[in-house]
Amino acid sequence: MTLTNFNGTISRDALERYLSRAVTAADLVNSATLDDDLRMIGSIGAKFLGRASGVWLLEPDDDSHFRNSQALAERVHEVDPDIMLQTCIFEAVFTGVGNIEIPVWVFEAFQLPVERRTFRYADMLFDSKPQGFVWDGDGGIPNMNKLETQLWFFYRAARYIDAGYEAIHMGQVHLYTAEDDGFKRTIALFRKIRDYAGERARRGIVLLDAHTHGVNINGTLLFDFHSMPYSRMPILDLTGDKLALVQEGFSEGGVTPSGWICDALPMLMELDNWGGKFFCESDNIPYERRAWMEWWGYDQIAWFASQDAESRDRFLAYAFKWTAVNNVRAYMQMPIRRTLGSCRIAMPASGEGEEAVSDCYQANRASAGCPLGFGQEETIKRLWQSERNLRGRASNPIPNASYGATNDFDPVTGVKLPARVILYGSFQHQVGAINYDSNSETTRMYYIGNGLYRRTFVFPFRGSFDYACAPYGTLSQTYSIDGYPRSGSSTKSALVVERDNEVVEFVFDFASRLLTARVVEGA
Repeated sequence: MTLTNFNGTISRDALERYLSRAVTAADLVNSATLDDDLRMIGSIGAKFLGRASGVWLLEPDDDSHFRNSQALAERVHEVDPDIMLQTCIFEAVFTGVGNIEIPVWVFEAFQLPVERRTFRYADMLFDSKPQGFVWDGDGGIPNMNKLETQLWFFYRAARYIDAGYEAIHMGQVHLYTAEDDGFKRTIALFRKIRDYAGERARRGIVLLDAHTHGVNINGTLLFDFHSMPYSRMPILDLTGDKLALVQEGFSEGGVTPSGWICDALPMLMELDNWGGKFFCESDNIPYERRAWMEWWGYDQIAWFASQDAESRDRFLAYAFKWTAVNNVRAYMQMPIRRTLGSCRIAMPASGEGEEAVSDCYQANRASAGCPLGFGQEETIKRLWQSERNLRGRASNPIPNASYGATNDFDPVTGVKLPARVILYGSFQHQVGAINYDSNSETTRMYYIGNGLYRRTFVFPFRGSFDYACAPYGTLSQTYSIDGYPRSGSSTKSALVVERDNEVVEFVFDFASRLLTARVVEGA
């Protein structure tokens, strides 16, 4: 196994190679099945272990937490020294920070007089106490304008860097920077963290990300990559908790911290968690109502874990393909470990011969080493190996790209090409839109030149559908079965999708007025 060397910067190619093999391994530092977790990580070929350490609520012994974090990094690097571990500094502080003494080197880094004291919780909060920014008197969102918050963030970042971590997820950055106009204090803090990594990190760099579409200050990006949770749209005409993902994944471009320029910064998309399950079976909530409660009454990972094994595998394949098709700069962060919060899932325990209850999703195959494994590791491995057959070959333009045809004309007739061409029909709910909506931006086609418009979708479920396209989004001139226009909404072409998760490409030729659809083979 070759160690990829960095020198204070990371190339785009190297970054995307890591993101393409990223997993969410939340709280791996406290895993009771670590031996089997490491076996799985080596088997699937993971290169980026997201959220492997980091705390929301402080642990009783902060020094012990960092010792355990370092021990985890050492064990992971025995498996593969090239793996990059990520930790987290969240948008949350609690009164327990008052039990942690500020090291001398933190004061020195900020050129402050050295004093012997602990962190001050009250000095980190927003003075105006906005609604939702203080929780039950013992926790709240820190204010980056406060020096105490800057000291706290730097302290934790430096200790994780010393423990062998090369990436830090910075939580919901737009919350704690709410009063930091122009991100001036955040930029200064990140510079200190990056400088510290340049001297102390195992490869001279730390990658910073957050839940954000991106922060661009005068052309320069604040983060090394971006992260976002998926969004969802329910499909109500199928049995069970089914969904299609809606358009998501805008990522700001600019000059990266490593110096290269991009139109959209590479990003990770993940299944998030924020509590688990939010309903009781005894509530008898109608299915159609529960469909709009978070993810059918769950957070994302709890919904995913609550599905049967076949549905989990199918959804991973769908989300993986959806990400590659809808944003060539985005990568699905595969879930291999994440807490289920309040959700408890009954499942057979391997080797125990009886049912057990899990409060943590683990992708491991069930075995003596991980009795409550949910069994997606082989699916993840297979999807990663198939990626080169899809990404780029069937992808749409990046989400912040122009749809084109703003001032283009047919070279033969001189007729101005329509700037908006909308696909519509009974397939739209499969891709996060409303059926038969001829004005849906979700199913708008991209102009690719030479009079051609194109759009690719992933159909999560097989079935028979109809479709047509509406130039300008109106029904006065629609095209479907041939090159002749129709008005109204009656005539449409037929499409049969024989398997779940098929990638379908639509092309409209303005010169011939022909609209075609084909399944992208091998995707």
